Amino acid sequence: MKRVTINTNYVGLVFKKGKLKNVLTAGTYWLGFGESIAFYDMAKEYHYSVAELDILLENADFADLIHLVSVADNELVLVYQNKNFKSVLTAGRHAIWKGLSEYNFVKVDISNINIDGTIDKNLLEKAPLLNYIRAYKVESFEKGLLFIDGKFESVVEAGNYVYWKNSTTIQLLKTDVRQLNMEIIGQEILTKDKAQLRVNFSIQYKVEDIIKALLDNKEFEKQLYITMQLALRACIGLMTFDELMESKEKVAEMVMGITLDKVENLGVKLTNCGVKDIVLPGDVKEIMNQVLVAEKRAQANIITRREETASTRSLLNTAKLMEDNNMLYKLKEMEYVEKIAEKINNISLSGSGQIVDQLKQIFVK
Repeated sequence: MKRVTINTNYVGLVFKKGKLKNVLTAGTYWLGFGESIAFYDMAKEYHYSVAELDILLENADFADLIHLVSVADNELVLVYQNKNFKSVLTAGRHAIWKGLSEYNFVKVDISNINIDGTIDKNLLEKAPLLNYIRAYKVESFEKGLLFIDGKFESVVEAGNYVYWKNSTTIQLLKTDVRQLNMEIIGQEILTKDKAQLRVNFSIQYKVEDIIKALLDNKEFEKQLYITMQLALRACIGLMTFDELMESKEKVAEMVMGITLDKVENLGVKLTNCGVKDIVLPGDVKEIMNQVLVAEKRAQANIITRREETASTRSLLNTAKLMEDNNMLYKLKEMEYVEKIAEKINNISLSGSGQIVDQLKQIFVK
């Protein structure tokens, strides 16, 4: 005989010759000859094999001490202990000790990808459930297309979306619906008069029809780039070098007119475009600089001649006035004598008194 004590919240399974003979709860007991006992903490998970569980369930006392939960292949069971979410049970049979805790079990069907609205969304962010869901996020500046098993399902607006993880294939394609910019750079283009230029072109666009952009067209951004590139080359090819340099804004107007219908089929709306830079080859640049210098020199010569003509005309008018007015002539003469005298620091006189008379003749009438 052997005396054993079983503490509160523990259970003892008494076996004899490998067969469950008795189930003991809290208390003191005596074991008979050939009997063995296994102790289990009812607060912890009970691990077993399928065959072992089938044998144990034949004992009514053992069956009364456990929650037997059966989970189908297309199901999950959410386990709540004392009204708090604890764990997730997958397909199979599960035995949970009743113990001192209160357990609740919620079955969910995961054959349908949509998650029941009765399940608290906060649980979906906890570790036990993360392995069984698929989460997608669409930002406030995005839109998306939802595909289920390769078939288009719906347009998805901004928000967080969660689905059960099962054999169903889910794909979410997203695109930015804000105004976007695209640069077409380094385009080597010949003008109508065979001048070779390198052009950088900029466009602003916005996705307006996401179904056309993502569903009806493959890689719509690449198609948009090629469409704008071809239109740019075609427009510049119709203009001479001088026409292009004088009115670059016409290029944007022509490109917009050519591509309006084409980009609409891509689900895109052009908001603005324009020539950003025109890079000239070295020899053309040198010629342009020479032309610019020659033009500026010609403008300078014109201005100089105009000023000279005005000055000569003024002198002629002054001469005519002095010719008709002796007093004016004398005043002009004294003005020039005064200017000469301002530059004289010292006057040295030598000789007879005739010098004074000569100065009087100069300064005094």
